[in-house]
Amino acid sequence: MTRTDESTGPHVVALGGGHGLYTSLTALRRFAQSITAVVTVGDDGGSSGRLRAEMDVVPPGDLRMALSALCEDTPWGLTWRDVLQTRFDTSGPLHGHAVGNLLIAGLWQHTGDIVEGLDWVARLLRAEGRVLPVALDPLEIVAQVERDGEVREVRGQVAVATAEGRVVDLRNEPRQPRVPAATLEAVAGADTVVLGPGSWYTSVIPHFLVGPVSEALHAAASRTVLTLNIGYEDVETVGMGRADDVRALRRVAPGFVPRAVVVDQDHAAEPELREELEDWGVRVVARPLRLEGSIDRHDPARLAEALRFAVQITAPGSHRVP
Repeated sequence: MTRTDESTGPHVVALGGGHGLYTSLTALRRFAQSITAVVTVGDDGGSSGRLRAEMDVVPPGDLRMALSALCEDTPWGLTWRDVLQTRFDTSGPLHGHAVGNLLIAGLWQHTGDIVEGLDWVARLLRAEGRVLPVALDPLEIVAQVERDGEVREVRGQVAVATAEGRVVDLRNEPRQPRVPAATLEAVAGADTVVLGPGSWYTSVIPHFLVGPVSEALHAAASRTVLTLNIGYEDVETVGMGRADDVRALRRVAPGFVPRAVVVDQDHAAEPELREELEDWGVRVVARPLRLEGSIDRHDPARLAEALRFAVQITAPGSHRVP
């Protein structure tokens, strides 16, 4: 990974989870001086869900993904990244477990400290950045989902992400989880905060459902860049557009107004989204962001250039940025 402007690049905190955060971190590494990832901890499926249930720990999968995105770009770092991402293929109880999930869970058991355990994995990868959880308690996402005029309650990240209908309300349980001091300090001290892309209701919005983190994000709003998703194929938001995503975020965090919003140029042409963003009072950075051959993935190089420009907008004196 080639980073430019290393001596003068921004200190960035990126929030999200899963593949969306992985892409964001990959893009930010091209120009940021330092990066801290703040990761959602609501996953209850697959290897993460099994470890969460068996060990009563925060799910490690999205944290593993973020660590892998920040690995040192050398044979050492890339080899350990690939080991972390490897999944066991067996006929026994290890089947489907990611090696990295087991390593992280083992370090948590050994150190007794979630943040310290993640820091040890980062050292192993020689990671160019730090990974922190949004909370120290595993979170359960609870949604009210409307379909055909009826509203029902859906619990758990996997269930919410695949539920048919429109999410009309969202909360985390526990409602007041423990939050690492390092997470709040990172957001408060960042030059720029980057939120999204990712599964909107299970990776992006949940940060605003954790009280202290929401307060920190509101305080950092003038330094925040929001990246919208691409495409309409995500089961979680089927039948909805980017304007609906913005409305959902504004309902959950009505006082939050980011400085800039990064949007794919195809979505930027939609009148409904344009009107919503104008009403929100944000700067819009519209670029071609879609990965070639994909229907819903960002191209990391294109996203890097869009974020580089958006980050300038969050800097002091940014009114002069064209």
